[in-house]
Amino acid sequence: MLFADGPSVRCDVHVEAPVERVWELVTDIALPAGFSPELLRVAWLDGADRPVPGARFEGYNHHAVLGEWRTVSHVVELDEPRVFAWAVTDADGRYGEATLDPAKPMASWRYELQAEGSGTRLRQTALVGPGRSGVTLALERWPDREEEIIALRLKELRAGMEATLHGVKSLAEEGKRR
Repeated sequence: MLFADGPSVRCDVHVEAPVERVWELVTDIALPAGFSPELLRVAWLDGADRPVPGARFEGYNHHAVLGEWRTVSHVVELDEPRVFAWAVTDADGRYGEATLDPAKPMASWRYELQAEGSGTRLRQTALVGPGRSGVTLALERWPDREEEIIALRLKELRAGMEATLHGVKSLAEEGKRR
């Protein structure tokens, strides 16, 4: 896969808990930091305390190769309790010109929830680009290794997403048993 193709990864899991319980967990923006190998912490900006269209939050990340950096995410879609999506921007210009434009994200993320039997089908999707990121830096340095670089990044994202989804599943199902 090439960067121009819009590389993405999608993971999903069945959660034996009602959609409303799963929604409560996935819209807690701080929750993934407890499971993700890359996301360290998250906080709402501009006085927001929950997802609403246009709300912003900052995330602090760490990667063994790239070090630490901050992002600012914008809630770009919210359809309670079915869809929560956000665009991640490079507010500090770590990978090029600073931008807060959600139309030029480093990445876009999305949760989708659907009732499934007595529980919920939870899907998470990540799309890399089209804005600048660590991926674009690597591609500039090693253009002949584009497919390898994209495959590695998608593998890293998949691992983090699976950890997060299984963490949400565990919390949702634990709460159901109480």
